[in-house]
Amino acid sequence: MVATVGKLYNSAMQKLPLQKKPTYSIEAVDNALQLLQLLRDGGSLRLKDAANELGVAPSTAHRLLAMLVYRGFAVQDESRRYVPGPAMGAGPAGLSWTRLLREVARPHMELLCSRVNETVNLMIRVGTKVRFLDTVESTNVLRVGDRQGTVLPADKASGGKAMLAELDPAMIDQLFRSQNAEIGGDSIPDAEYAAFLRELETVRSNGFAANFEGTEEGISALGMALHNGKGEVVGAFSVATPVARFRRLFDAGLVGVMLETRRQLEIDIAANPAEPG
Repeated sequence: MVATVGKLYNSAMQKLPLQKKPTYSIEAVDNALQLLQLLRDGGSLRLKDAANELGVAPSTAHRLLAMLVYRGFAVQDESRRYVPGPAMGAGPAGLSWTRLLREVARPHMELLCSRVNETVNLMIRVGTKVRFLDTVESTNVLRVGDRQGTVLPADKASGGKAMLAELDPAMIDQLFRSQNAEIGGDSIPDAEYAAFLRELETVRSNGFAANFEGTEEGISALGMALHNGKGEVVGAFSVATPVARFRRLFDAGLVGVMLETRRQLEIDIAANPAEPG
């Protein structure tokens, strides 16, 4: 059905006359739309190439790309390239794999949610960002809402930190201390970087990461990385709760419940032949 619609659309477009540029065009809007076309047609885009294509300064191209990231039309991968984001209708880590990961994880998320009665999220990491693939909401009146499609800084989200903790130190430096990181606005200041590395070391030691109002005021979360049969990180899941309930939930054995969920979920992931793209 999708292929048929695509063929009909392409056929109709071929019959349309070439569109003329509006007399009163808005340059910034036109540039942003050009970037969307470049992402759609090329699949990835470097900041330098974006600036060259538009004939603008890198700082201008970065501001435009930053807005596309903010609105979910683009995300950044490991090499700092921009790739189509969730709002473009394509998963940045391979649409077929992310859909399959959601299907495999969903029953485990629902079971975990029923056990702790708090919101459970599934996410993947793309560069310095995490994209939320799915959410199972708590039934509490005061609860964390649906985060599906949301893109957040990986160094702030609990699941993002759990995934970052398993990267080599050189990759962490590339993501957060390189020139590209500075240009992209992802650089962590000198005064905070040492503490950030210590936090990742604690995450590696404990097997889980915490987020205390790091992404949203009044919200705390606990996250764990997910692995495939080869031991490679393919995503993460988290339990998010209003900060007032976090300590009680933690003391009641949240870590143990999540570890069991991860064990069962990773069995299903390992049994699945799909691999992240």
